[in-house]
Parts: sequence; C-alpha cells; structure tokens
Amino acid sequence: MGGTENSPDRSDDFTGLRAIFLNCTLKRSPELSHTSGLIDLSAGLMRDKGVDVEVVRPIDHPVATGVYPDMTEHGWEEDAWPALFEKIDRADILVIAGPIWLGDNSSVTKRIIERLYAMSGMTNPQGQYIYYGKVGGALISGNEDGIKHCAMNILYSLQHIGVTIPPAADAGWIGEAGPGPSYLDEGSGGPENDFTTRNTAFMTWNLMHLARMLKQAGGIPARGNVPGEWSKEGTSGLDPNPEYR
Repeated sequence: MGGTENSPDRSDDFTGLRAIFLNCTLKRSPELSHTSGLIDLSAGLMRDKGVDVEVVRPIDHPVATGVYPDMTEHGWEEDAWPALFEKIDRADILVIAGPIWLGDNSSVTKRIIERLYAMSGMTNPQGQYIYYGKVGGALISGNEDGIKHCAMNILYSLQHIGVTIPPAADAGWIGEAGPGPSYLDEGSGGPENDFTTRNTAFMTWNLMHLARMLKQAGGIPARGNVPGEWSKEGTSGLDPNPEYR
C-alpha cells in the first residue's frame, strides 16, 4: 500500500520519477566502458521499479569547456550542453559516474561539473536555484585508489549548486591497487563483489526514496532560500544577491 499524509510511501513502485546517468568515461560509444557496468546495476534496479532512466556519455557529444550556459556565445563553434541540460532539467535523479585517473575524477567528469555550475544561477518555478528538488549520487570505477576522494568531489559539488544528497549516495569498484583488471574484465571479480553491489543498491534505493519524497512534497520549501528575496536579515529583498550572477 502507498503512504498516507502522515506516513511515508513504502511501495516499490517509483513510476513517475525520471533519472539520468552521465557516464563520464573517456571512451566514445560503442567502446567498452567499465563505468557502464556499475551504471547498469543501478539503472537496471531503477527501471525495474518504474523509473524512467536515460544514460548519456557526454564524450559522445561536443560539450564545450567553460562556465557559461551556452559557450557558442563565448567563441565556441558548437556546444551540445544546452540540449543535454534539457534532459538533466527534466530529471528527478542525477547520477554522475566516471573513472579514476591519477587518483582523481576524469577530465570529462570535471567538465560536466563545471557546466552544471554554469546553469546554477537559473531558477525553478518556485524561484529557487534550478537544481533544488533534484537528488544526486556518484558512481566511481577504476583500478587504483580514490573512490572516496572522487565521490566527495562530486557530491560536494552537487549539493553546493542545490542538489539534495541522500544517505550512502556513492558506490564504486577499484579492484587491486595498481595495474590490473577493470570492472567488466573477465575474472576481475567486480560484478561478483558483494560490497560494491550492496553499496550500489543502497545508493539506488536511497535516490529513489528521497526523489519520491521530494516530488510528493513539491520540492524543498521555498522559504529562506529564494535568491530574488535574499537579504542579510532574510526578511526583505532590498539587498543584492552576493553571487556574481
């Protein structure tokens, strides 16, 4: 049975939610991406529970570098970001996934975070920053240390621009330290790893739970967090917004 006004919805049907996974691999389709193995675990569970899921590899699209909404207005000949952002804007759940290189997030992951930030001055229908009401998570793959470092960077960045982060919102697999098999390589042990599979499941369920809670509640209450009404006292709109936007 679904929840009532005074109790949470405990059903396993999350129909009506939309999720987008951004696979920030450095490999263009159809080249094998080990990050996609983790995405398939999470996205498969979401689809099984009724979530409308889309997976995008930004590397397949000419996403320009920069911190403005449309970089064709700043010297670039083309920029796929505005069209990709339309997909993100429609989503309730945003998962940034990518590999570890030199102990850090991939260059594509960093570019996507910069472009997400580029839109952060926009507002939603309640006048809040555009990402309010969305929930976010992180998936990390690789064969060297750095899962927690990479996840911290992604999750901090998402919450800073207004995305809500649920408990246990990250998962990853790195195998043995140093050169070795990646997640989907034969004999790697990745798909059979209970720790990674459990953490991916926890992240996925918590994303769905929190996304549904926020959607049913109409998002984050628009009180004290509307930039157009900001003031030092939080009571009037006389003082300017301190952000450069």
